[in-house]
Amino acid sequence: MVPHLVTALTGPLLDLEKKILAATPAIERWFRMEWQEHTPPFYCSVDLRNAGYKLAPVDTNLFPGGFNNLATEMLPLAVQAAMAAIDKYCPDARNLLLVPEGHTRNPHYLQNVARLMQIFRQTGLHVRLGSLSPEITQPTPLALPDGNMLVVEPLVRSSNGRRVGLKDFDPCTILLNNDLSAGIPSILENIHEQSLLPPLHAGWALRRKSNHLAAYDEVAKKFGKLIDVDPWMVNPFHSKCGAINFDEDQGAECLADNVTMLLAKIRKKYKEYGIKEQKPFVILKPDAGTYGMGILTIKDASEVRELTRAQRQKMSVIKDGVEISDVIIQEGVPTFENIKDAVAEPVVYMIDRYVVGGFYRIHAERGIDQNLNAPGSQYVPLAFAQQHAVPDLKAKPGTAAPNRFYVYGVVARLGLIAASLEMERTDPNPEVY
Repeated sequence: MVPHLVTALTGPLLDLEKKILAATPAIERWFRMEWQEHTPPFYCSVDLRNAGYKLAPVDTNLFPGGFNNLATEMLPLAVQAAMAAIDKYCPDARNLLLVPEGHTRNPHYLQNVARLMQIFRQTGLHVRLGSLSPEITQPTPLALPDGNMLVVEPLVRSSNGRRVGLKDFDPCTILLNNDLSAGIPSILENIHEQSLLPPLHAGWALRRKSNHLAAYDEVAKKFGKLIDVDPWMVNPFHSKCGAINFDEDQGAECLADNVTMLLAKIRKKYKEYGIKEQKPFVILKPDAGTYGMGILTIKDASEVRELTRAQRQKMSVIKDGVEISDVIIQEGVPTFENIKDAVAEPVVYMIDRYVVGGFYRIHAERGIDQNLNAPGSQYVPLAFAQQHAVPDLKAKPGTAAPNRFYVYGVVARLGLIAASLEMERTDPNPEVY
């Protein structure tokens, strides 16, 4: 299934698709060489935007929570990738402790946890769930929508204080599916005898999108040089403002100046490529945080100075009540893909360095220039694993699903390399490597 592109099937994106397909051997070799130098995140999902004139990542999540949205045909691929990932950290692993989000009663999220457990059991691991929530003081059953049950148990520190597990369960590896927005819990600090994946500095208590975007700038430049395209085709412009307080109206001038500067840069690119059907816009988002919270679409600097009270409240606090003080201003990439008249964006999932599937996030009530990760969004699995999903160089550009999905996978893996660079550079204990 190739979703309908509202733009005509001509132009820069198809040129990009052609160039990526033609350069496949060089691209795959380049990825192999990069992975000899860097360690990929344990798992990762990348939200892409396909504008018809560019295809770019707009968000990279190191604690992906939508494995339940992948097509079931993708599971064998996910199991193989998980085996490769586990082999790196604990080849003789028997036990895996999975630490989910605290809001574990959300049925969609619970299905994601169940899918993750299914994948890791297939790799030959015993998998149990350990909760960071203080209200979980004993094994607690949680009902799944399909009638099955999950059991979450309280985490315990070992008697020597160097390991974390459950009452009668000592894992080799602890896999976090909790993004630590509320801060780093003391029970997870100073663990020296087990692999904690992803590492604590990948959580939103410490992670900053600006670090990721700076790393992605480098990756996009290298990739552009490799296949001879303008890096802008795969990379949105961005800047950052600190010392923001939306409640007290602090930092509005910094935001307005950066919005003006970015809109001017985007207009220049639109003129260069003859893009007339789209007006430039930018997205304001917190430098730390997830779940599509605290996001605004801005089309003119005056809108920043005239934010309504409701908009200020929306931008002042994100998940777990964390206040926003640093803001990213990112070039808005419209999505010209739609499914059944609802705007759509592809989300690609990876374990280790392998693409293991993805889905389209669709939202019938949102526009092409709005955030789709919002209440009311739905998910349609991407058929990466169909038997005919080998790219077809003879197909007319823009007509073959396998070609489109391969290109998605390439651009998503650029985000994966950027995440590995980001994790290396922000590691508080680099000597561990």
